[in-house]
Amino acid sequence: MVGADIAASPDSTVVAVGARDAGRARVLADSLGAPRSYGSYAELVADTDVDVVYIATTHAQHHEHALLAIEAGKHVLVEKAFTLTAWEAREVVEAASARDVFCMEAMWMRANPLVRRGLEIAASGAIGRVIGVTAEHGQRFPFDPAHRLFDLAAGGGALLDLGVYSATFAWIFLGAPDGVATTGELSPTGSDSTTVMQWSYADGRFAHAWCTTESATPCTALVAGTAGTLSFGTPFYRPDTLVVRTAAGSETLVDELGGNGYGPQVAEVERCLRLGLAESPLVPLGDTVAIMALLDGARSAVGVRYPADNRGVN
Repeated sequence: MVGADIAASPDSTVVAVGARDAGRARVLADSLGAPRSYGSYAELVADTDVDVVYIATTHAQHHEHALLAIEAGKHVLVEKAFTLTAWEAREVVEAASARDVFCMEAMWMRANPLVRRGLEIAASGAIGRVIGVTAEHGQRFPFDPAHRLFDLAAGGGALLDLGVYSATFAWIFLGAPDGVATTGELSPTGSDSTTVMQWSYADGRFAHAWCTTESATPCTALVAGTAGTLSFGTPFYRPDTLVVRTAAGSETLVDELGGNGYGPQVAEVERCLRLGLAESPLVPLGDTVAIMALLDGARSAVGVRYPADNRGVN
């Protein structure tokens, strides 16, 4: 879906697609109008016409594939969750800095027009002092040990696939919490089927962010202030409405995104490259690494361990 929005942008061209299966790569390349396809990622990053690599493999492969592209001197847009662990995230960020290439997490929610408008409204004081955020993301996935969401080697679990949205949403409105209390449930393979985080702040603010593979929830989010609230249409990570409620009344803001909704994210990468930026101010790498560290802690509290946890110190 991201590829289609990249292809639709007047400022970008999909020139090549890479996959482990050459046949699948060719099919996707044809659908996007790309002239070339490769049956390996090494061949893709060796293509001199490729400027930016969008990495859309499973979480457990992001670290390896991002480093491969960066070493080849390519700019990278890395799908969320950025990596499996914070130490992997740091390695990718440090490598991008050393090679002087652009690097960004593909957290499309942060570039969404209504989410950005909500941040502006909150910062303006229109809803008073922001005191709390709630964000929930649930999708029903019946247990299947072969599915990536239940495969620890693939970075399975609700937290990295779904909860990264809830955590990032709370983070952009409240910042880093002073304390995190986490509970959850594990699937038979040891992945998290539900993770619930309660964030606390020294000044009394709070956040409630949770995710689950046990239920198809509305995927709602609310920002509460002392003088009003912001309610985001579902799913909150790609809302079509934003309802602003204050003592003066209620106002509904509407945004009709074209394509698959990834256009603003694509435009942000293009903007940053035109300006020669190493990272996006909308999706700062410091936040990406810090949120990964927070998710590491939540995983540990629930009892989820990935093979990658044995390869570094978080």
